[in-house]
Amino acid sequence: MTDSQNSPKSSRQRQGGADDMPSPMEVLRQARAQLAELTGMAAETVSSFERTEDGWALEIEVLELARVPDTMSLMASYQVDLDQQGQLTGYRRVRRYERGRSDARRPGGR
Repeated sequence: MTDSQNSPKSSRQRQGGADDMPSPMEVLRQARAQLAELTGMAAETVSSFERTEDGWALEIEVLELARVPDTMSLMASYQVDLDQQGQLTGYRRVRRYERGRSDARRPGGR
């Protein structure tokens, strides 16, 4: 048996079935990559991440419009929903803001 056959990932692929759950880090990577592919905007950070009954829910921050100085660039938060296997099932922009400004609507923001 080769080393690649002994890895947890290849073991999951061979077994198949409902127990094939990606790790949280795999889910984060998949969410960032899928959102970037759909929107054409690279994810900068993941600001929230949680498991739900249907899969996963994340909030991902992306750069929508670069400006000079960088603190004036337009950022956006996207709510991203994924199924149990980490496949994107939906997304929507939930807010848009300048990089250098805090959001008073959120806890801790001024």
